[in-house]
Amino acid sequence: MKRTLFLQAPSFDGFDGGAGSRYQAKREIRSFWYPTWLAQPAALVPGSRVLDAPADGLSFGETLTIAREYDVVIIHTSTPSFPADALFAEHLKEAAPAVTIGMVGAKVAVDPHNSLTASDALDFVCREEFDYTCKEVAEGLPFTSIAGLSWRNAKGEIQHNDARPVLENMDELPFVAPIYKRDLNIRNYFIGYLNYPYVSLYTGRGCRSRCTFCLWPQTVGGHRYRVRSVENVLAEVRWIRENMPEVKEIMFDDDTFTDFKPRVEEIARGLGKLGVTWSCNAKANVPYSTLRIMKDNGLRLLLVGYESGDDQILLNIKKGLRTDIARRFSDDCRTLGIKVHGTFILGLPGETKETIEKTIRYAKEINPHTIQVSLAAPYPGTALYRQAVDSGWLAENKVINLVSKEGVQLAAIGYPHLSREDIYHELERFYKRFYFRPSKIWEIVREMLTSWDMTKRRLREGVEFFRFLRAHEA
Repeated sequence: MKRTLFLQAPSFDGFDGGAGSRYQAKREIRSFWYPTWLAQPAALVPGSRVLDAPADGLSFGETLTIAREYDVVIIHTSTPSFPADALFAEHLKEAAPAVTIGMVGAKVAVDPHNSLTASDALDFVCREEFDYTCKEVAEGLPFTSIAGLSWRNAKGEIQHNDARPVLENMDELPFVAPIYKRDLNIRNYFIGYLNYPYVSLYTGRGCRSRCTFCLWPQTVGGHRYRVRSVENVLAEVRWIRENMPEVKEIMFDDDTFTDFKPRVEEIARGLGKLGVTWSCNAKANVPYSTLRIMKDNGLRLLLVGYESGDDQILLNIKKGLRTDIARRFSDDCRTLGIKVHGTFILGLPGETKETIEKTIRYAKEINPHTIQVSLAAPYPGTALYRQAVDSGWLAENKVINLVSKEGVQLAAIGYPHLSREDIYHELERFYKRFYFRPSKIWEIVREMLTSWDMTKRRLREGVEFFRFLRAHEA
């Protein structure tokens, strides 16, 4: 087995690299998700290490010093971070020519050929689900025999092997929590709406929804939701409780954890018996009866993608949801005392100044505890990207500026009636209209009064939030 490093390379200060499936930029409030997509293949490779340079605060040089000691370095990349990640690979290859360097992530999965031609420092990239592809690279198998691999041969020619079949038995994969404990400092991982410290896990892959903008279901995970058994999920939670007692919340990060309601209810009852506090992603259509079971068994918060307050836009993006259903869901959560972190997107197809105003009013009406507002991001490999190219909103194969050089998300799509600059600055107005209300301010103050730790946390986040608004306006 080759000495293998799974690397989140240095990037923007506060770059949320671990959540590369959704938000490949700095957040309004500094936060870090776990690099689960690196920890999972690392769990298959004995003696490997996961290094999360942004979360650890490691410099370019410090990371280079560590990486050059390995035989194989596998870097997680994304469309916004790829230039910086490729630059790191080039410096590593120059410092240690014998190191074999590869990349994983949706960016290289959908565009393996151009990714490899972009930098001679890259020896391979992994397509599809890459857990076992990485394992076989680490085992030293000939590149010619590894499914799901695109690679550069001795002549410098690029080869594309057959696709790797989708993993069906998710219980085959080892737990990621032991890798977190072994390689990561969990105190480095914090999200504004989750109890600290927390741990995030996947209980399955794929998403049955067809949202046109969502990256990983369209590029890596697929639209079949393949899940771990209830017993397997509860066994990992039990391991966390026994071996990481400092963890105060478990976040299930499946794209839509609530899709299979009988399974969710069974997992919830098991979590209730274990006495853990937990949160998850959910679609805003979960019935009251299921929400009640979840709440009664330790559920604290739901992360919900509302996206827009305009039903035509929801139809345009194939969200599979109406605002009246989402309103009823939100009322149910409020009745049950379930907190909601709501996410919204500006600039989706069909957006106008009027629909943005409608979405702001909608967000204030359903009133999630906290919100995140993003800008429509046409990632290559998604239906939104193809629509943007076909409609003339983007030029195909041109560099897409999804984030600034500082890591702040940019508006990549504009329309004749709504410019990129207009969309970009509507984000500031959205946040101000939502948060600068007496009722919302009092809600946050009331939460701060629950403990000194919460007071310090919200004050820190408030300072970061105001800095973000000032930088964004500039």
